[in-house]
Amino acid sequence: MAPNTPSRILLRTCPLCEAVCGLELTVDADNHVTSVRGDRNDPFSKGFLCPKGASFGKLDEDPDRVTEPLIRDRATDTWHATSWDGAFDYIAERFPAIVAEYGNQAAGVYLGNPNAHTVAGTLYVPMLLRALGTKNIYSASTADQMPKQVSSGLMFGDPLTVPVPDLDRTDYLLMLGANPLESNGSLCTAPDFPGRLKQLRNRGGRFVVIDPRVTRTAKLADEHLFIRPGSDAYLLFGIVHTLFAEQLTDLRIDVTGLDELRSAAAVFDPETVASRTGVPAATTIRLARELATAPTAAVYARIGTCTAEFGTITQWLVDAINTLTGNLDSPGGAMFATPAAGGISRSRPFRTGRWHSRVRELPEAMGELPVATLADEICTPGEGQIRAMVTVAGNPVLSAPNGARLDDAFAQLEFMVSVDRYVNETTRHADVILPPPRATQSPHYDAALLRFAVRNYARYSRPLVPLGERPSEPAVLIRLAAAATGRPHDGSDGIDPLTAADQLVIAGLLQKAGLADRRDELIGADSIEQRIDLMLRLGPYGEWNGGNLSLRTLLDNPHGIDLGPLRPSLPGVLRTASGLVDLAPQPLLDDVARLRERLTATAPELVLIGRRHLRSNNSWMHNIAPLVGGSNRCTLQINPTDITRLGLGDRAVVKSAAGTLTVTLEPTETIMPGVVSLPHGWGHTDSTQTVARANAGVNANALTDDSVIDTPSGNAVFNGVPVTLTPA
Repeated sequence: MAPNTPSRILLRTCPLCEAVCGLELTVDADNHVTSVRGDRNDPFSKGFLCPKGASFGKLDEDPDRVTEPLIRDRATDTWHATSWDGAFDYIAERFPAIVAEYGNQAAGVYLGNPNAHTVAGTLYVPMLLRALGTKNIYSASTADQMPKQVSSGLMFGDPLTVPVPDLDRTDYLLMLGANPLESNGSLCTAPDFPGRLKQLRNRGGRFVVIDPRVTRTAKLADEHLFIRPGSDAYLLFGIVHTLFAEQLTDLRIDVTGLDELRSAAAVFDPETVASRTGVPAATTIRLARELATAPTAAVYARIGTCTAEFGTITQWLVDAINTLTGNLDSPGGAMFATPAAGGISRSRPFRTGRWHSRVRELPEAMGELPVATLADEICTPGEGQIRAMVTVAGNPVLSAPNGARLDDAFAQLEFMVSVDRYVNETTRHADVILPPPRATQSPHYDAALLRFAVRNYARYSRPLVPLGERPSEPAVLIRLAAAATGRPHDGSDGIDPLTAADQLVIAGLLQKAGLADRRDELIGADSIEQRIDLMLRLGPYGEWNGGNLSLRTLLDNPHGIDLGPLRPSLPGVLRTASGLVDLAPQPLLDDVARLRERLTATAPELVLIGRRHLRSNNSWMHNIAPLVGGSNRCTLQINPTDITRLGLGDRAVVKSAAGTLTVTLEPTETIMPGVVSLPHGWGHTDSTQTVARANAGVNANALTDDSVIDTPSGNAVFNGVPVTLTPA
């Protein structure tokens, strides 16, 4: 930047992971981000900044990103740029014709992880789904957190009612399968997670990590325990068994299913489960006693336990233990956030299986089907076969199980549209790519992630850089919905599609709230902001609900507003049929029989798990040079004793039921014998991303079997995958 070039300091929330940190951006006269700092005045993140956030400007202006609509010539497999009207006209020509010939279920949708981090993803993707009218909806949720949401739905009546550890007040934290020093937290929105863990220890608390690897988080803990991958449910049942056997339970809330839970735990005594977990019985008993006797305590388990064969049972037992020890909905225990922009909206108790997939008859959960069966639905002929796809901010060829099979499946589609910033391993199959604007050109409010915050908080960021002639991301999604269903998409009928859609939503919400006459009080630069203003006003702190919060309040407080510590929420947040916490949901009791059967099964000699990198968040961050090098490597971590035992050198061939890879080995004592670890999201062999292609790595999901899932949730299984290793 030239010495006399004027620059501005602008504020916004980081959208790159779940920590929702405040950023302070220096932007030059040409609207380029020249530096990034943590916002020290943000009451939640208090200046914390990780390497991903520090690279915000480089991600925002990545030269390899798609900046204008692209159409692919299938005959030559080449791309050419087109206008926005031209792209939507082409979609309107092709997509409705396929649906008209084969029906609504011929359309499929895949939603990637970034949708949870944007206003467009949380508010406007649902409008796209309703317009398409298909039940063939898939997302990263069934490759990530669906077990937690299904268990929460069955226990509390709503899958979005997810308890989080009250990190700032707890005295004892037991963590399984999570590595927040790398991930910054997951289904637990906690900026500066490392600092909060250090404060826990500094105030005399105890922090225990259970993981097959000695992760960076484990190194910070008071104690680390190795556990065999996929056996977390056995360990937790051993703890539940001990709580009942030693009369250590301390129920402080009304529950149902207590006797059924006690009965289910009867066969999983610590001595019996030790053979499956590798955790000595005495240690399991000690953990139960520590959780029961600590002044406050919380159990927290994440992706390492969700992406396993018994992920939903594991998540159920996490909150069963929190309940049995008197720590659910109690300060210092596991509590529920009170999000400013709306909370519980369900009128009926949660259930799964409202419909099933066509080929494997897998049940729906939260309105979507398991991504593990997406390739089946594309490749299997018959009525309801998916022939046209829409993907939004996702790369399932790298992130879904058996990615090679899904790659072949996408090549068979008759038509595909991708809303994405890159031509990547998935979107290379698209006929049209519609790029979203830069993050600095978009508004930001974390309507999804603040439902899982460890402290109640709200912050809104207006767009920092003008859109110019291009549409906003909400406008892209609404125009796509119109074009794909054969409706006017360009405003040629005198009605702007985005504004019209927003006004319908606003009118409906006001009518439902009995406030139809207050429409003119809403403020905002456009209908998007008016929707956010309405959500805030109707929320638990809102002007129309006895509080003082509105969009104006957040605009006047650009660093964000602290809304206080988590507060007890039961029974108000419950939506179960009984109105009580259900400690023994029948679908989970049914799955316990499958868990019992595995007790006597022979464990595989060698299993594969994934791992997180601090400077990476799924595949789309691998095109920024500062985030790729150093320790951020696509290697197979392996214990040196296994290298010697198997006679391996520097490289090895890894084989599973699904596929084969040749990988570079990284010997380390930090991983337990019998376990190997490969990070996900790599394998950039068919991408226009220059840096990613130069650091391609291998696709770990070439090894994951899409026929193996967690039964209650349909979640894919990425941890505990049986593999064999031979010299390369």
